[in-house]
Amino acid sequence: MEALIPVINKLQDVFNTVGADIIQLPQIAVVGTQSSGKSSVLESLVGRDLLPRGTGVVTRRPLILQLVHVDPGDARKNDDSGRDGEEWGKFLHTKNTIYTDFDEIRQEIENETERVSGNNKGISDEPIHLKIFSPHVVNLTLVDLPGITKVPVGDQPKDIEVQIRDLILKHISNPNSIILAVTAANTDMATSEALKVAREVDPDGRRTLAVVTKLDLMDAGTDAMDVLMGRVIPVKLGLIGVVNRSQLDINNKKSVADAIRDEYAFLQKKYPSLANRNGTKYLARTLNRLLMHHIRDCLPELKARINVLAAQYQSLLSSYGEPVGDQSATLLQLITKFATEYCNTIEGTAKYIETAELCGGARICYIFHETFGRTLESVDPLGGLSTIDILTAIRNATGPRPSLFVPEVSFELLVKKQVKRLEEPSLRCVELVHEEMQRIIQHCSNYSTQELQRFPKLHEAIVEVVTSLLRKRLPITNEMVHNLVAIELAYINTKHPDFADACGVMNNNIEEQRRNRMRELPAGVPRDKAPAAGPQGEQDGTGSWRGMLKKGEDAPGSGPGSPLKGAVNLLDVPVPVARKLSSREQRDCEVIERLIKSYFLIVRKNIQDSVPKAVMHFLVNHVKDSLQSELVGQLYKSGLLNDLLTESEDMAQRRKEAADMLQALQRASQVIAEIRETHLW
Repeated sequence: MEALIPVINKLQDVFNTVGADIIQLPQIAVVGTQSSGKSSVLESLVGRDLLPRGTGVVTRRPLILQLVHVDPGDARKNDDSGRDGEEWGKFLHTKNTIYTDFDEIRQEIENETERVSGNNKGISDEPIHLKIFSPHVVNLTLVDLPGITKVPVGDQPKDIEVQIRDLILKHISNPNSIILAVTAANTDMATSEALKVAREVDPDGRRTLAVVTKLDLMDAGTDAMDVLMGRVIPVKLGLIGVVNRSQLDINNKKSVADAIRDEYAFLQKKYPSLANRNGTKYLARTLNRLLMHHIRDCLPELKARINVLAAQYQSLLSSYGEPVGDQSATLLQLITKFATEYCNTIEGTAKYIETAELCGGARICYIFHETFGRTLESVDPLGGLSTIDILTAIRNATGPRPSLFVPEVSFELLVKKQVKRLEEPSLRCVELVHEEMQRIIQHCSNYSTQELQRFPKLHEAIVEVVTSLLRKRLPITNEMVHNLVAIELAYINTKHPDFADACGVMNNNIEEQRRNRMRELPAGVPRDKAPAAGPQGEQDGTGSWRGMLKKGEDAPGSGPGSPLKGAVNLLDVPVPVARKLSSREQRDCEVIERLIKSYFLIVRKNIQDSVPKAVMHFLVNHVKDSLQSELVGQLYKSGLLNDLLTESEDMAQRRKEAADMLQALQRASQVIAEIRETHLW
């Protein structure tokens, strides 16, 4: 069991080599207010003076202090390392430099603190790693955190309280940490800031141990018996009282060993019944025991976390790819993979399927059958045509002679105008599909072929080639779609089976209406005198040229006097005015409207079917079939290899970091496997 803490120290060393804190290792976080005696407690555990002292915020960066127990015999064996004595220290940031003078260690802590945090009493969350080797310590890993403060002093930041609080919470929120809450005995335990902040992250107190310092500085006539017995503030892991060195003792160079002897004497005298459960030595043993049990409980979850991270970094490293060896093979492989993924995205067989929105072939299908189809169906066959427009077209088609029947030319003229309206949505359909083909390029770059991120110039070149290919196919596809509409306009097939059937039904309806009107005539009215619209128009003349005369005026030359009296200026073009149509005009308009609607629906059906086919053939399928050959022809050239396969500036660095982290995780996994083999948990 004792070997568990060195294992954690070994894991800490492994992750320190890569400068990462992605794994939350078991450790003891020391929390307390300024001048509560935190530094003295730590120095008592180490047995040496090594921490900076002063007024205000002295600890301004987290100090991760690893205590490593070494046997005196082992220490003497390694004297050739340059050490002088049996205790020494090493900083992570100074690499292999060994410090045997603890005053130098203190000075290095101060220098490193000012290097990062500055000299204005500001703080930093970048930790200092210090490892102490000594035969007089127990194996522990402690984190000394800045003391809790309320009021900024001097040129400290105004939010220094918030900064320190956030830094403390960051470390004690680690569920694998034990919280060592330090409180002075000459203050009210009920107002302990250390216990208060500890309870925020550990409300049940399962990983909190309280340390009561300065037992010798309590007011005369008072003692800490109730506090040490847990009657004031119960803490599940317990409360341990210690006696620190005073500032006078420190100034007089009183050693830690002497202070511990005096502490033992004080406890025996003042708290004899509790002396064996308090004091620095008991605190060290308790922390060692708690940390070992805590490590044992955390190791299974720690092992699972390391395995998950190892798999993630293995995948990340694979995505970065290996350094390029054979440039020609690499380039051809990347081109082929991109072309394959592009085509698979269209076909719906891509490895990475988008779940947030439609893309690729599914979106093209949506454009064809939803966007384009619904747009065509929303086009009104008679949209933009008024009854006057139809009547005007009929009259214009008859020329100077009145017609006996509805002229076919007027139908063709009007139906072509309506069919022409189908061209704009058809071209818009081509544009939408072209845009989606462009979006597929980005989709493949982001999700399918991450290797392209390694080679930004190759990525740009591929995008340019595919974009150019799509750009070349766009006018060809537009021309074909334009021709589809032009074909429909070129020949109005009135013998189309569907159109002939519609005309037959319409003629039957018209004939039925004529017979019904004939039946409704009075018996004395001859059939040939029926008030049906004919070449001569209605009886009131509104359907003939006489309807052009003003009411109450005679025809030209019909009255006495000047031959121009009452005449209409025939050079004026009559302007259509809103009026009631004659029955023949209504019938003619209805006939044309029905014919236009019937034929328009036939053409719309043809366009709705043929445009998607044309787009697929001339744009989508052509790009799919020629994409790889186009990429190879444009990019697979010996003169371009070096330029195209130049990696991005940070890719090599990212690959190295990922490889180092993966190696560290694999070493950590081996360390934990060794623990299982030796039955340490």
